Amino acid sequence: MIGVLVSGTGTNLQALLDAGLPVTAVAANKRGVQALARAERAGLPSNVFELEQHADRTERDLAMADWLDERGVEFVVCAGFMQLLTPAFLTRFPCLNVHPSLLPDFPGLDAVGQALDAGAEETGVTIHLLDEGLDTGPIVLQEAVAIEPGDTPESLYARIHEVEHRLLPEAVKLYLAGAIRS
Repeated sequence: MIGVLVSGTGTNLQALLDAGLPVTAVAANKRGVQALARAERAGLPSNVFELEQHADRTERDLAMADWLDERGVEFVVCAGFMQLLTPAFLTRFPCLNVHPSLLPDFPGLDAVGQALDAGAEETGVTIHLLDEGLDTGPIVLQEAVAIEPGDTPESLYARIHEVEHRLLPEAVKLYLAGAIRS
């Protein structure tokens, strides 16, 4: 019932699997990413939808939506999926996204770098519903993560990932229980 979109290592996908959530398919936008190996180890169908293989983003999103629909997906989680989705996709599935900041602060790419460059004292994790904007959808859950003196992107990401791996499965469980409406 849950489709997961990935672009990288798949640690948030693993958190969903470890929580026993009903993930039924995994789609990636890049070949060879570690998340696809995680899907294979879990026995999940997976597929790659590279933008370059399609006329445009809308065509790619329609192909990806059709593939997910054929696998019984009813709900999508973007777990480190690093591309915006078009209305063609968003009208087909309710979607949750995990973002490494306290939105609306530091939207888009390199949120951790943005927070460090701004000299922020804290950042965090936001789980939000996707809409057509860049990290603008309704917020579901948020948790702050302190920025410590001497933090590097790597050290801060390590603490953020700990929160993501707990908060994302919690948000998905809330959605499945009907406590979150898209």
